[in-house]
Order: sequence, then structure tokens, then C-alpha cells
Amino acid sequence: MIVERLDIPDVVIFKPKRHGDARGFFSETYSRRTMEELGFDLDFVQDNHAFSATRGTVRGLHFQTGAWAQAKLLRVVRGAVLDVAVDIRRDSPTFGRHVAVEISADAWNQILVPVGFAHGYCTLREDTEVIYKVTTYYAPKHDEGILWNDPDLGIAWPVDAASANVSDKDRVQPRLADLPPRFTLAGPIL
Repeated sequence: MIVERLDIPDVVIFKPKRHGDARGFFSETYSRRTMEELGFDLDFVQDNHAFSATRGTVRGLHFQTGAWAQAKLLRVVRGAVLDVAVDIRRDSPTFGRHVAVEISADAWNQILVPVGFAHGYCTLREDTEVIYKVTTYYAPKHDEGILWNDPDLGIAWPVDAASANVSDKDRVQPRLADLPPRFTLAGPIL
């Protein structure tokens, strides 16, 4: 497993080994033991699978609050996304900054987004499928977000607001400046 820390070192890229032959390939995409050996002790409780038919579909920027805060381990099994993680831990030296990285089936890479980050992605190809693990169950009453194209974040999305395929909910999320504190470096604010 190849591990790469990004400009915000709490967000990590993993690249599992892929063994191929004339039949295709085999890859161990997740091993709790391997993650623990690498220093990541996460208890994933749910897998999610999202399909987006069109290029330019934006999902996010989402997070859950309180005891329902989630870390996510995301991979793309078909297509590609620009994946974005925004640090929303109020006392973090990187508060309000983001990292953006292409995650794709071709690259066979994964991104770990820890608790304390708003997360989203934009599809770069049609018929893109994303699978991700989360450390707590979905809790609608604790589901929040930040406006995906908040100008203060400076995210270079690969699609403009007029042509992005965005849910009604994500079009009206608050800007980061209007969001009450939800996380510190110590964890969720309860």
C-alpha cells in the first residue's frame, strides 16, 4: 500500500497494490490490519455507493456533526472525480483551506477524509461510480454542509455554477463564514 500525505497532512491518499494477469486483476482495497499498521485505527460501519450519470455532477460539501461525525475512505470504481476536503476545525492552522485531488478507477487511488472536514467531489467523466466507507451511520439530523462554490474557499472546480449538476440541498448550503463552529482539533463540538 502506497501512502501519500497531502498539503493538509491529515488528508491521506492510499494506493493499494493491484495484481494483474490475462484474466484481469485482484486488489485488496481495504484491510483493517494494514490500516492499523500504517497508524490509522478507524472503525468503518457502513459502505455507500454513489452513481452519477453526467460529468459535472457535484456532491457536497458535506459533513456530520457531534457524535455522528464521520471519517470517510473513498474510492472510484468507474470513472473519475475531483475530490475536495475542506478543513473546518476552527483551531486548526489550516482552517478554511482545502485539498483537491483526482481520484479515479484508472489511478486506483483512495482518499481518507478525517473527521473535521467538509467533503465533496465533482465527476470528471460520465457514468462515474464512487464507493466509500464511513465511521458512523448516516444521521439526517446531524447532516450539514457548506456551499460547494463558496468563493472564500477558492476551490477550482472543473465545472461552473451554471452547468454543474447539483442537488437543491447543496445549492443553498451556508458559506463557511456563516457556519457556527462544529469541530476543533480535539474533535466534534457536542
